[in-house]
Amino acid sequence: MKNFKANIVDVISNKIFYGEITFDNKIIDIKHIDAERSNEKYILPGIVDSHVHIESSMCTPQQFSRMVVSHGTIAAVCDPHEIVNVLGKDGALYMIEQSKKALINIFFCVPSCVPSTPFETNGFELNASDVHYLLSLDKVVGLAEVMNYVGVINNDEKLISEINSAKHFNKPIDGHAPCITGENLKKYFGQGISTDHECSTLSEALEKISENVFIQIREGSAARNFDALKSLVESHPDRVMFCTDDAHPDDIIERGHIDKLVRMSIREGYSIFNIYKACHINPKLHYNLPIGSLQPNDLADFIIVDSLKNFNILSTYISGNEVYSDVKECGETLSDAEIVNNFIKSHVDAENLIVHSSSSKKFVNVIKVIDGELITEKYKWNYKCNASDEIESSVDEDIVKIVVVNRYKHANPVVGFIKGTGIKRGAIGASVAHDSHNIVCIGVDDTAIMTCINTIIDNGGGLFVTDGVTSESLALPIAGLMSNLPYEKVSELYKSLINFAHNKCEIALKSPFMTMSFMSLLVIPHIKIGDKGLFDVDTFTFQDLFSE
Repeated sequence: MKNFKANIVDVISNKIFYGEITFDNKIIDIKHIDAERSNEKYILPGIVDSHVHIESSMCTPQQFSRMVVSHGTIAAVCDPHEIVNVLGKDGALYMIEQSKKALINIFFCVPSCVPSTPFETNGFELNASDVHYLLSLDKVVGLAEVMNYVGVINNDEKLISEINSAKHFNKPIDGHAPCITGENLKKYFGQGISTDHECSTLSEALEKISENVFIQIREGSAARNFDALKSLVESHPDRVMFCTDDAHPDDIIERGHIDKLVRMSIREGYSIFNIYKACHINPKLHYNLPIGSLQPNDLADFIIVDSLKNFNILSTYISGNEVYSDVKECGETLSDAEIVNNFIKSHVDAENLIVHSSSSKKFVNVIKVIDGELITEKYKWNYKCNASDEIESSVDEDIVKIVVVNRYKHANPVVGFIKGTGIKRGAIGASVAHDSHNIVCIGVDDTAIMTCINTIIDNGGGLFVTDGVTSESLALPIAGLMSNLPYEKVSELYKSLINFAHNKCEIALKSPFMTMSFMSLLVIPHIKIGDKGLFDVDTFTFQDLFSE
């Protein structure tokens, strides 16, 4: 048995007092000794990430856990949507097996839309029987974000079958419904979908709350919605959760994990008890997570912090074991994961990247990126041609090529144009491209784009950046999504790539690889690009490159 004396934050009874906890793998006893002491440390329940794609960290589950446990995270609800799009059911089983090596508790929701739409090519389909089987597994706590909201509204047979499977196992259903409103909103959430992490405005969140939806306030690497939604922590504490959704390793190391949302809320003056509803109580209850809440007979899952003002994590305990300490090494270095992948290696030629002008239409439909948002805008470009009647990138107008290459089948690249990246030279590319994870590349000239794409193909996946003369890369051999290196090394290499992109290519985007990866996400408004063409998300139809 072990004993600690400190300020104890009872988030169930909404009390803070100086006391002593006695524990082994569970909390044996909690004694109230005195009133809160300002010069003492604080003990609180551990923190929960209510929705995360671990693959976006480019780390394996065990390396992800090593990274976030230092931020007080004891549990995460993971949607393995990315690897399942690449490897199918085997991808989900791979992540579940790898999670057994993790320091933290990793639970799973079954991807509901694989592929997300019929308008792109991915590696595998997850059919309704696959979903039903995966929902039956112990570590699975729900059905993951139902992105095809059009299918839900129109009673798509496969989606409704998956939703009914979740109801059969009494497991919650996560939503994904950006900008949906009115009667369509009622139809969508009326199917029993109970969360949404895609709100970007307070009014959107409040309308969903009126339908008894939990709003997952997201603060990731590309999409950061805390500032827009933060007032909900105080006004609707029983209806909010915190999540990261997608976060790169350098961002987690430098800014924090869910603990950063806790600190941001503390700076706003919000009650620690309301904050803890968002970072612990609500996700625990909603997903029925078997984790402790610092109550007698609970699992001894808790954190120790220096104060409720600074909220610096000093120690993290899971089932009574100290898995992180800020003053000593805890645990062994974890082993590398098995390499699994799905990649067709077929180079592209510069000739495949040429775009000839239209004889009858003078405008090109362009994707206009918004830094820090997943939503894009539509832009009409009055293009000009070179002497060979080819449309080239226009750095002066901040309009360059964006290319998507099918990595599962032999096919010609799809070439479009994007505005707002700020890139002045070279190209960046990646095999991390939501949701199907084909290769996506943004570049100024065809030679740099070709080099970028072919290097990623040779590596079997990864990230690449070149200024046309020099280059850097990060190989992601696990499904073209994750490295088998320690998270510290992944972060170091990734940060170097970002610095290269900013300093040598002069890219203006804060998180260029993350933002680029969402340019092929065909379920986020308003215009995107996939391996089959330019796509109008508002009408859910393909968009011609040229327009009147």
